[in-house]
Amino acid sequence: MKVLIITYYWPPAGGSGVQRWLKFVKYLRDFDVEPVVYTVDNPEYPLTDDSLKNEIPENIEILRHPIWEPNSILSKLKSKQQDTSAGFLNPNPSFLEKKLHYVRANYFIPDARKYWVKPSIKYLSNYLKNNKIDCIITTGPPHSLHLIGLELQKKNGIKWIADFRDPWTDIDYFHQLPLTKTSLEKHKLLEKKVLKNADTVLVVGKTMKENFKKYSSNIHVLSNGFDSVLGDNNIELDCKFTITHLGLMNADRNPVILWKVLSEMVQKDEVFANDLQIKLIGKSAHEVHNSINENKLENQTQFIGYLTHQKVMDHQRSSQVLLLVANNVPSANGIITGKIFEYLQAKRPILAIAPKNGDLAEIIQNTHSGFVIDFDDIEKLRKVIVGMYEDFKQNKLVVASTEIDQYHRKNLTRQLVKIIKSTT
Repeated sequence: MKVLIITYYWPPAGGSGVQRWLKFVKYLRDFDVEPVVYTVDNPEYPLTDDSLKNEIPENIEILRHPIWEPNSILSKLKSKQQDTSAGFLNPNPSFLEKKLHYVRANYFIPDARKYWVKPSIKYLSNYLKNNKIDCIITTGPPHSLHLIGLELQKKNGIKWIADFRDPWTDIDYFHQLPLTKTSLEKHKLLEKKVLKNADTVLVVGKTMKENFKKYSSNIHVLSNGFDSVLGDNNIELDCKFTITHLGLMNADRNPVILWKVLSEMVQKDEVFANDLQIKLIGKSAHEVHNSINENKLENQTQFIGYLTHQKVMDHQRSSQVLLLVANNVPSANGIITGKIFEYLQAKRPILAIAPKNGDLAEIIQNTHSGFVIDFDDIEKLRKVIVGMYEDFKQNKLVVASTEIDQYHRKNLTRQLVKIIKSTT
């Protein structure tokens, strides 16, 4: 069996977007499925990680086709100091930035990779005529890639699986986009068209499945995961009481109540002030820096830039506490950040600030891997941190997580293969 995987993110792309299908491709051959990858020839990735190239299986067929990205032009018009990613929309944009946000939101639908759709349909239609492929898989975001699958299915009668790593119109930053009524309706129409026509839809969580059920009857939850050896804990823990967050922390993820609690404890207890170390690894919004300063936690905080995936894993395993923060947005219940699964593998206590009845909370509770604090439950947060710190001082800050092997990438690939076979 041979599958064609259409993905924008592929090594040397860094960050979370590349991990899911890089890992599936890594293990598909173990289940007698041969992957063919179609990706961009000249991408403009915001993050790169050349070390991920080493995880691509040998002799995998990789098809590449050029892309024109208007983002490159729009970004040149902006100050180099301004953040351009959707998760970091400037809360106080200049007049020019407002205009650029408007153009990006209303003229590039579903996203700025829309200009790759028609050339890809033409290129892949020719490929499919000369090569036997049993199934195509598109993964988004960018959700414009699903439009490639939609047209290839229509033209070639081939089975098509649409994979949603993140929601479309329910994604955390969607409510921040300056969309016109017409643009919003177009997004929803395209989303509905993709969901109704895909032979199979993959999602990463239960809430997304519930939201999509009105359009598709064949939806499977296939979560993200981790890809390290279970039980490999031969790494020395940090000497300080480290609370570590890994990945992007935008304004919606800024855990203000955490900074407030930690600040109160630092002011009251000099020993705690000396023991505490906050490590924020990855890009942090200006609002996060401001909150740290306002709460006088500068001496306890390290802002560390983007690291390779291997170095990130080392920090996860050496940290005393792993911090996980869901975006405080209307769609928060359905947010499952990809880092949760590698946090599970690290086997360190997780402190999550997220909806107590959300998808993220269910995973943490079912695996007994940490604590979930609602966005405004400051009393519970204070109690949990005090308890963790007391355990740290007694050298017994551990976690007895269970049933996490279900999230290993190879086991998830086994599930994927079953879904592929049922689709074809």
